[in-house]
Amino acid sequence: MKETNAWSLNGFLGLLLFIIGGGIGVFLLTQERIAPGIILIILGLIFVSTITAVNPNEASVITFFGSYLGTIRKSGLWLIVPFSHRKKISLRVRNFNSVKLKVNDIEGNPIEIAAVIVFKVVDTYKALFDVDSYEKFVEIQSETALRHVASKYPYDRFESEGYSLRGNADEVAAELSLELQQRLSVAGVEVIESRLTHLAYSTEIASAMLQRQQASAILSARQIIVDGAVGMVQMAIARLESEGMHLDEERKAAMINNLLVAIVSDRSASPVINTGSLY
Repeated sequence: MKETNAWSLNGFLGLLLFIIGGGIGVFLLTQERIAPGIILIILGLIFVSTITAVNPNEASVITFFGSYLGTIRKSGLWLIVPFSHRKKISLRVRNFNSVKLKVNDIEGNPIEIAAVIVFKVVDTYKALFDVDSYEKFVEIQSETALRHVASKYPYDRFESEGYSLRGNADEVAAELSLELQQRLSVAGVEVIESRLTHLAYSTEIASAMLQRQQASAILSARQIIVDGAVGMVQMAIARLESEGMHLDEERKAAMINNLLVAIVSDRSASPVINTGSLY
Protein backbone atom coordinates (compact mmCIF):
# COMPACT_ATOMS: atom_id res chain seq x y z
CA MET A 1 0.00 0.00 0.00
CA LYS A 2 0.88 3.63 -0.41
CA GLU A 3 -0.24 6.82 1.24
CA THR A 4 -3.84 7.90 0.53
CA ASN A 5 -5.89 10.93 1.51
CA ALA A 6 -8.06 10.47 4.59
CA TRP A 7 -11.69 11.56 4.75
CA SER A 8 -11.99 14.85 6.61
CA LEU A 9 -14.23 17.87 7.04
CA ASN A 10 -13.65 21.36 8.29
CA GLY A 11 -12.92 21.11 12.02
CA PHE A 12 -14.86 24.25 12.84
CA LEU A 13 -18.01 22.37 11.79
CA GLY A 14 -17.28 19.87 14.57
CA LEU A 15 -16.93 22.73 17.06
CA LEU A 16 -20.24 24.15 15.89
CA LEU A 17 -21.97 20.78 16.25
CA PHE A 18 -20.47 20.36 19.72
CA ILE A 19 -21.70 23.78 20.82
CA ILE A 20 -25.17 23.18 19.37
CA GLY A 21 -25.48 19.64 20.73
CA GLY A 22 -24.08 20.53 24.13
CA GLY A 23 -26.26 23.62 24.41
CA ILE A 24 -29.43 21.78 23.47
CA GLY A 25 -28.50 18.90 25.76
CA VAL A 26 -28.01 21.22 28.73
CA PHE A 27 -31.28 22.95 27.91
CA LEU A 28 -33.11 19.61 27.83
CA LEU A 29 -31.59 18.64 31.17
CA THR A 30 -32.88 21.85 32.68
CA GLN A 31 -36.31 20.87 31.33
CA GLU A 32 -35.96 17.51 33.08
CA ARG A 33 -35.73 15.64 29.78
CA ILE A 34 -32.79 13.58 30.96
CA ALA A 35 -32.39 10.94 28.26
CA PRO A 36 -32.45 13.24 25.18
CA GLY A 37 -30.21 15.74 26.93
CA ILE A 38 -27.59 13.15 27.83
CA ILE A 39 -27.65 11.73 24.29
CA LEU A 40 -27.09 15.17 22.75
CA ILE A 41 -24.26 15.92 25.16
CA ILE A 42 -22.60 12.58 24.32
CA LEU A 43 -22.97 13.28 20.59
CA GLY A 44 -21.41 16.69 21.12
CA LEU A 45 -18.47 15.13 22.95
CA ILE A 46 -18.04 12.62 20.12
CA PHE A 47 -17.93 15.43 17.57
CA VAL A 48 -15.35 17.40 19.52
CA SER A 49 -13.20 14.28 20.04
CA THR A 50 -12.93 13.80 16.28
CA ILE A 51 -11.31 17.21 15.79
CA THR A 52 -7.59 17.14 15.00
CA ALA A 53 -5.16 19.97 14.28
CA VAL A 54 -2.47 19.57 11.63
CA ASN A 55 0.50 21.95 11.71
CA PRO A 56 2.39 23.15 8.60
CA ASN A 57 4.88 20.59 7.25
CA GLU A 58 3.23 17.91 9.33
CA ALA A 59 0.92 15.00 8.51
CA SER A 60 -1.64 13.14 10.58
CA VAL A 61 -1.98 9.41 9.86
CA ILE A 62 -5.49 8.13 10.64
CA THR A 63 -6.18 4.53 11.70
CA PHE A 64 -9.50 3.03 12.76
CA PHE A 65 -9.25 -0.07 14.96
CA GLY A 66 -6.10 -1.21 13.17
CA SER A 67 -7.19 -0.21 9.65
CA TYR A 68 -5.41 2.53 7.75
CA LEU A 69 -7.90 5.20 6.69
CA GLY A 70 -5.50 7.70 5.13
CA THR A 71 -3.32 10.71 5.82
CA ILE A 72 -4.14 14.39 6.24
CA ARG A 73 -1.34 16.61 4.91
CA LYS A 74 -3.12 19.96 4.64
CA SER A 75 -2.61 22.13 7.71
CA GLY A 76 -5.60 23.34 9.68
CA LEU A 77 -8.40 22.07 11.91
CA TRP A 78 -10.16 18.94 10.64
CA LEU A 79 -13.08 16.70 11.56
CA ILE A 80 -12.29 13.01 11.05
CA VAL A 81 -13.91 9.61 11.64
CA PRO A 82 -14.99 9.15 15.28
CA PHE A 83 -12.98 6.82 17.53
CA SER A 84 -10.02 6.85 15.12
CA HIS A 85 -6.40 7.11 16.19
CA ARG A 86 -4.14 9.91 14.96
CA LYS A 87 -0.37 9.65 14.59
CA LYS A 88 1.58 12.80 13.79
CA ILE A 89 4.64 12.60 11.54
CA SER A 90 6.94 15.42 10.47
CA LEU A 91 7.37 16.26 6.78
CA ARG A 92 10.20 18.73 7.38
CA VAL A 93 13.63 18.39 5.77
CA ARG A 94 16.05 16.86 8.24
CA ASN A 95 19.78 16.15 8.52
CA PHE A 96 21.48 13.01 9.69
CA ASN A 97 25.17 13.23 10.57
CA SER A 98 26.85 9.86 10.56
CA VAL A 99 29.58 9.00 13.02
CA LYS A 100 33.16 8.64 11.79
CA LEU A 101 33.34 5.16 10.31
CA LYS A 102 36.54 3.18 9.93
CA VAL A 103 36.46 1.49 6.52
CA ASN A 104 38.97 -0.19 4.21
CA ASP A 105 39.10 1.36 0.74
CA ILE A 106 39.39 -0.78 -2.39
CA GLU A 107 43.17 -1.05 -1.90
CA GLY A 108 42.77 -2.22 1.69
CA ASN A 109 43.94 1.00 3.32
CA PRO A 110 42.03 1.85 6.53
CA ILE A 111 40.36 5.24 6.29
CA GLU A 112 37.99 7.34 8.38
CA ILE A 113 34.89 8.66 6.64
CA ALA A 114 31.66 10.42 7.62
CA ALA A 115 28.76 12.00 5.74
CA VAL A 116 25.68 14.16 6.23
CA ILE A 117 22.38 12.97 4.75
CA VAL A 118 19.55 15.41 3.98
CA PHE A 119 16.17 13.68 3.75
CA LYS A 120 12.43 14.04 4.28
CA VAL A 121 9.40 11.75 4.51
CA VAL A 122 7.34 11.59 1.31
CA ASP A 123 5.13 8.55 2.05
CA THR A 124 3.72 8.44 5.57
CA TYR A 125 2.23 4.96 5.18
CA LYS A 126 5.61 3.39 4.36
CA ALA A 127 7.38 5.43 7.04
CA LEU A 128 5.06 4.23 9.81
CA PHE A 129 3.95 0.76 8.73
CA ASP A 130 6.60 -0.70 6.39
CA VAL A 131 9.54 -0.27 8.79
CA ASP A 132 9.76 -0.46 12.56
CA SER A 133 11.30 3.00 13.07
CA TYR A 134 12.05 5.00 9.95
CA GLU A 135 14.52 7.32 11.73
CA LYS A 136 16.56 4.37 13.00
CA PHE A 137 16.22 2.77 9.57
CA VAL A 138 17.67 5.89 7.94
CA GLU A 139 20.58 5.88 10.38
CA ILE A 140 21.54 2.23 9.86
CA GLN A 141 21.07 2.22 6.08
CA SER A 142 23.03 5.46 5.69
CA GLU A 143 26.04 4.01 7.48
CA THR A 144 25.74 0.77 5.49
CA ALA A 145 25.61 2.62 2.17
CA LEU A 146 28.53 4.83 3.18
CA ARG A 147 30.66 1.79 3.99
CA HIS A 148 29.75 0.16 0.69
CA VAL A 149 30.54 3.21 -1.44
CA ALA A 150 33.79 3.92 0.42
CA SER A 151 35.00 0.35 -0.19
CA LYS A 152 34.57 0.72 -3.98
CA TYR A 153 37.18 3.47 -4.47
CA PRO A 154 40.73 4.18 -3.34
CA TYR A 155 41.40 7.08 -1.02
CA ASP A 156 43.60 8.69 -3.68
CA ARG A 157 44.99 7.92 -7.14
CA PHE A 158 48.77 8.22 -7.28
CA GLU A 159 49.72 6.53 -10.53
CA SER A 160 46.58 5.56 -12.48
CA GLU A 161 43.57 7.50 -13.62
CA GLY A 162 40.08 6.99 -12.24
CA TYR A 163 37.78 8.04 -9.43
CA SER A 164 39.02 8.41 -5.87
CA LEU A 165 37.36 9.44 -2.63
CA ARG A 166 39.56 12.51 -2.22
CA GLY A 167 39.69 13.65 -5.83
CA ASN A 168 36.07 13.01 -6.85
CA ALA A 169 34.01 14.00 -3.82
CA ASP A 170 31.05 15.21 -5.92
CA GLU A 171 30.83 11.98 -7.93
CA VAL A 172 31.14 9.86 -4.79
CA ALA A 173 28.41 11.91 -3.07
CA ALA A 174 26.12 11.48 -6.09
CA GLU A 175 26.62 7.70 -6.03
CA LEU A 176 26.00 7.67 -2.29
CA SER A 177 22.72 9.57 -2.78
CA LEU A 178 21.61 7.14 -5.48
CA GLU A 179 22.36 4.07 -3.37
CA LEU A 180 20.70 5.62 -0.32
CA GLN A 181 17.55 6.38 -2.30
CA GLN A 182 17.32 2.75 -3.39
CA ARG A 183 17.72 1.58 0.20
CA LEU A 184 15.37 4.13 1.81
CA SER A 185 12.53 4.06 -0.71
CA VAL A 186 10.98 1.16 1.23
CA ALA A 187 10.62 3.55 4.21
CA GLY A 188 8.96 6.32 2.18
CA VAL A 189 11.98 8.60 2.54
CA GLU A 190 13.41 10.86 -0.16
CA VAL A 191 17.14 11.60 -0.09
CA ILE A 192 17.65 15.24 -1.07
CA GLU A 193 21.43 15.42 -0.77
CA SER A 194 24.41 13.65 0.76
CA ARG A 195 27.91 15.03 1.31
CA LEU A 196 31.13 13.73 2.79
CA THR A 197 31.99 15.67 5.95
CA HIS A 198 35.14 13.82 6.98
CA LEU A 199 37.75 11.88 5.02
CA ALA A 200 41.19 10.92 6.30
CA TYR A 201 43.57 8.03 6.61
CA SER A 202 43.44 6.12 9.86
CA THR A 203 46.05 7.11 12.41
CA GLU A 204 48.08 3.90 12.02
CA ILE A 205 48.93 4.64 8.37
CA ALA A 206 48.50 8.41 8.20
CA SER A 207 52.24 9.13 8.55
CA ALA A 208 53.26 6.64 5.86
CA MET A 209 50.60 7.84 3.40
CA LEU A 210 51.64 11.46 4.01
CA GLN A 211 55.21 10.57 2.99
CA ARG A 212 53.84 8.89 -0.11
CA GLN A 213 51.83 11.98 -1.03
CA GLN A 214 54.87 14.19 -0.50
CA ALA A 215 57.03 11.93 -2.68
CA SER A 216 54.38 11.95 -5.41
CA ALA A 217 54.21 15.75 -5.28
CA ILE A 218 58.00 16.02 -5.53
CA LEU A 219 58.09 13.70 -8.54
CA SER A 220 55.34 15.66 -10.28
CA ALA A 221 57.15 18.92 -9.63
CA ARG A 222 60.43 17.47 -10.91
CA GLN A 223 58.74 16.37 -14.11
CA ILE A 224 57.46 19.89 -14.72
CA ILE A 225 60.89 21.38 -13.98
CA VAL A 226 62.65 18.96 -16.37
CA ASP A 227 60.14 19.65 -19.15
CA GLY A 228 60.67 23.38 -18.70
CA ALA A 229 64.46 23.02 -18.58
CA VAL A 230 64.58 21.03 -21.80
CA GLY A 231 62.46 23.65 -23.53
CA MET A 232 64.72 26.46 -22.29
CA VAL A 233 67.84 24.62 -23.53
CA GLN A 234 66.26 24.07 -26.93
CA MET A 235 65.33 27.73 -27.15
CA ALA A 236 68.85 28.82 -26.14
CA ILE A 237 70.54 26.63 -28.76
CA ALA A 238 68.07 27.68 -31.46
CA ARG A 239 68.61 31.35 -30.57
CA LEU A 240 72.40 31.04 -30.74
CA GLU A 241 72.29 29.25 -34.08
CA SER A 242 69.84 31.80 -35.50
CA GLU A 243 72.34 34.55 -34.67
CA GLY A 244 75.14 32.80 -36.56
CA MET A 245 76.89 31.00 -33.72
CA HIS A 246 77.36 27.40 -34.82
CA LEU A 247 78.24 24.87 -32.14
CA ASP A 248 79.62 21.41 -32.74
CA GLU A 249 78.13 18.40 -31.00
CA GLU A 250 80.64 18.43 -28.13
CA ARG A 251 79.99 22.10 -27.31
CA LYS A 252 76.23 21.54 -27.54
CA ALA A 253 76.52 18.62 -25.12
CA ALA A 254 78.56 20.71 -22.68
CA MET A 255 76.12 23.61 -22.91
CA ILE A 256 73.11 21.34 -22.44
CA ASN A 257 74.75 19.70 -19.42
CA ASN A 258 75.55 23.06 -17.78
CA LEU A 259 72.10 24.53 -18.40
CA LEU A 260 70.24 21.45 -17.16
CA VAL A 261 72.34 21.27 -14.01
CA ALA A 262 71.76 24.96 -13.30
CA ILE A 263 68.01 24.84 -13.94
CA VAL A 264 67.03 21.45 -12.54
CA SER A 265 69.16 21.57 -9.38
CA ASP A 266 67.24 22.35 -6.20
CA ARG A 267 70.17 24.42 -4.97
CA SER A 268 71.74 27.55 -6.35
CA ALA A 269 74.37 26.72 -8.99
CA SER A 270 77.98 27.89 -8.42
CA PRO A 271 79.19 29.16 -11.80
CA VAL A 272 82.69 28.27 -13.04
CA ILE A 273 84.15 30.82 -15.42
CA ASN A 274 86.16 29.31 -18.24
CA THR A 275 88.72 31.80 -19.60
CA GLY A 276 90.37 29.41 -21.99
CA SER A 277 89.34 27.12 -24.78
CA LEU A 278 87.14 24.12 -24.29
CA TYR A 279 89.78 22.04 -26.09
